[in-house]
Amino acid sequence: MSTEKINPLLFVYNADSGLFNTMTDIAHKMLSPSTYACSLCAITHGVFAEKQEWRAFIEELGVPVEFLHRDEFERQYSAPLDAYPAILQNQNGNMNVLLAAADINRCHRIDELRQLVESIVNHP
Repeated sequence: MSTEKINPLLFVYNADSGLFNTMTDIAHKMLSPSTYACSLCAITHGVFAEKQEWRAFIEELGVPVEFLHRDEFERQYSAPLDAYPAILQNQNGNMNVLLAAADINRCHRIDELRQLVESIVNHP
């Protein structure tokens, strides 16, 4: 068994944290889902909670994961990105973008996003 530490995949939403932002996001998803700005959230979450299919996939992925909102990521890593959402990995102190916003935004269903995530996990 390998003892090599696997750095977590870092999923960063194109949304900010906090109660007001959460309530605004819920309203936006309900009233105008086609214009909601975070495709990662739109795919993986219903109006009020994470989709069970997504949660099961993450739990079976076999690598550690972390989820952050855009403002949390920028505060924690002092490394704003050009576009969100994104999936990154901290490799030797460098934040490497594994899936950029353009890649994620092309997905419309969980199975499409799963394939992309599996491709970076299985072929880093």
